[in-house]
Amino acid sequence: MSVKDQAAALREDMTFLDDWEARFAHLIDLGKALPPLQRDEYNEDNKVRGCSSQVWLVSEPSPAAPGALRFRGASDAMIVAGLVALLLHLFSDQQPDDILAFDAPAFFKEIGIADALTPQRSNGLASMLTRIRSAASAQRS
Repeated sequence: MSVKDQAAALREDMTFLDDWEARFAHLIDLGKALPPLQRDEYNEDNKVRGCSSQVWLVSEPSPAAPGALRFRGASDAMIVAGLVALLLHLFSDQQPDDILAFDAPAFFKEIGIADALTPQRSNGLASMLTRIRSAASAQRS
């Protein structure tokens, strides 16, 4: 599935939910379903700076698609873990050029996530996106 296909599926999930209480509950459920990182992956190299909560993102070559990246992540905050899960759904097993071409801020604004976040969570989301884009840029080089 391409990034656009993943975005379409996430868009459909979010528009199906009637109100923000249901959407935030869905985000929390997504975060709870994240598989934990390995103990040694909770380290300074994987920690995302700029988040008020603790967030770790791991990027690695995708076993599913040659040249693609797989992302794994975790957070100590429930809603932020849900944001991590959304990002992983969008960008895992995608080619670096596709990751870089996708306008994630516009997508999060379109589905209403961007406007519903506190400024601190918005900054954290931007930091996570920067980390993912940096990994894609490095893989492309």
